[in-house]
Amino acid sequence: MKSLQTNQKPEIVIALAGNPNAGKTTLFNALTGMKQKVANYPGVTVERKEGIWKLGDKTASLIDLPGLYSLDATSLDEQIARDVLTGKVENLPKPDAIIAVVDATNLERNLYLVTQLFEYKIPVVVALTMVDVFEKEKHEIDAEKLSEMLGASVVSIKASTGHGIDELEEKVGAKIGKREEIPFVLNESTENGNAKIFERYNFISNAVQESVKHNDLEEHNFSEKLDRILTHKFFGLLILIGVLLLVFQTIFSWAELPMNLLESGFGALNEFVKTKLPEGILADLITDGIIAGVGGILVFLPQILLLFLFISLLEDTGYMARAAFLLDKLMSKFGLHGKAFLPLMSSFACAIPGVMATRTIENPKDRLATIMIAPLMSCSARLPVYTLLIATFFAEQKVFGFLSLGAVLMLAMYAIGIIAAIIVAFALKKTLLKSETPPFVMELPPYRMPNFRTVFQNMFQRAGLFIKRAGTVILAISIVLWALTYFPRPAENAETPVFTTTSEEKCLCPETAARLKDEAKKAEDEKQSLALQNSYAGQLGHAIEPYIEPLGFDWKIGIALISSFAAREVLVSTLSIIYNVGKDVDAESDTLTNAIREAKRPDGSAVWTPLTAITLMVFFVLAMQCMSTIAIVRRETNSWKWTLFMVGYMTVLAYVAAFLTYQGGKFLGFG
Repeated sequence: MKSLQTNQKPEIVIALAGNPNAGKTTLFNALTGMKQKVANYPGVTVERKEGIWKLGDKTASLIDLPGLYSLDATSLDEQIARDVLTGKVENLPKPDAIIAVVDATNLERNLYLVTQLFEYKIPVVVALTMVDVFEKEKHEIDAEKLSEMLGASVVSIKASTGHGIDELEEKVGAKIGKREEIPFVLNESTENGNAKIFERYNFISNAVQESVKHNDLEEHNFSEKLDRILTHKFFGLLILIGVLLLVFQTIFSWAELPMNLLESGFGALNEFVKTKLPEGILADLITDGIIAGVGGILVFLPQILLLFLFISLLEDTGYMARAAFLLDKLMSKFGLHGKAFLPLMSSFACAIPGVMATRTIENPKDRLATIMIAPLMSCSARLPVYTLLIATFFAEQKVFGFLSLGAVLMLAMYAIGIIAAIIVAFALKKTLLKSETPPFVMELPPYRMPNFRTVFQNMFQRAGLFIKRAGTVILAISIVLWALTYFPRPAENAETPVFTTTSEEKCLCPETAARLKDEAKKAEDEKQSLALQNSYAGQLGHAIEPYIEPLGFDWKIGIALISSFAAREVLVSTLSIIYNVGKDVDAESDTLTNAIREAKRPDGSAVWTPLTAITLMVFFVLAMQCMSTIAIVRRETNSWKWTLFMVGYMTVLAYVAAFLTYQGGKFLGFG
């Protein structure tokens, strides 16, 4: 994020408040453009987002508060918001005005927060979003009447087109420096907490009834009928499994062509560089290190894009909330709070935002339990590992004659992570984190056509982060891994037979020429294999081989496991480097899948089998192979004890599960 691009000191402070998913971030971006910065609030891990907004001839500092449902200060985000509004945050003055972002499609729920904002005696302007969606659903809303009923200015906004921005600027500017009558005040004689809640909703109900007209009886009845099926305790779960299976099936089929094109492109680039550079360390570094390492990851970009496409579509249509409702019934039986669903769902994309999303869980023990299991959700970084192994051994196989076995295995890996998370959460809530779990109350959003602009924006943002990671972290790791597999170089005291086609050799019979060529290639392969074994990476791999041999892994897989601790997807680039070091492979067989299939042990047996592939996938489902996640868990828990506990239990769980998978498979005759 760029720093504030102005030398003018802001004269006023405006707070932007609203429920999650009410359009607050879109409005913040529309008002501030690129004049933004992100930091943390003092002493906590909550991000502070601030931007510059030109308010007429004045400069305003716009503070984007965390997404809130209320200001009861039961969660960290709510406490931070209260501190900002009361001027208790260091180096941040009390706001001169508040822009309350209100989703027109969820008016009553959103206005609850507005009634609380009124009590801080700061001028409030309501920015009404989603009005176009609201009207498409055959509702009518009178913004002027709503403004009259609330006693506060109301402006209809469409941030994506800029509609209403000028009016919002005018209304906010008019509020600065003025004292106003507080539109809503609680009866001070009311002491009962529930009575205060009813008092707020009574005020909101009157305002909504006078300003909103509903004409959606037919659509409402249709939604109810649809929910009877999609949220059914049995059929709803079957439909959810079917939706996930369809997503994985589509990811495999749609991504195949672009993945093949990317793989061919990187292969051609590798060959081009080899022909242009003289043989030596530099050429080996670029081809076997950088291109093989980074290219081995980027070929999975189409599948990452499709995964985020489907996640965004499910969220935008309203189905994701139905999935949360379905799974809450199951989660509550194992002691997990219903609010844990969204952090866990976010963890399917990446565990880092998933862990950060647990801030909305009020109970500290419920929040900690969710953090401890969030990394068990199969994040997008695991996807390249699953895809590589499935494509290598199971790509052409079908279930029931039409369903891809790869899609079934992919779903199975996600299911293993979910089941493991449920079991671990149950154990934690019965022992170390024992506490009562409060009930989960959630409003199901209306079914909507997805906003494709938002969907594709989210998809390409994620892709950009993936490419950035490949271009920075994975690039650095690839170079280090290449160096570990390349050095120390063996002494060049033994000549390797080389096959060249001279005029004399042309006279040899084809059988003799082929034999000489095979002998030369075999000698070269042995030389390269010996060099890899004697390298620093080889020495490290051999050191851990006795510990991973019961899992069916050899020392080369051991190197990949160690390197993938930095980031799970690095396993693919590590294997690319290990199986391509010093090799001249013809264009037709220059793929990692072929290298894996052809890898042999010293006794001539195959290193990789379908059972080995499944065992490695099981290990990756459960192992804590991500330094970034470890760092964020340490930050969010403020405890090395819980962070190391998470790493420890996940490592043990992964090892035991992989051991049982491999040894059980061999016992059943699948080895």
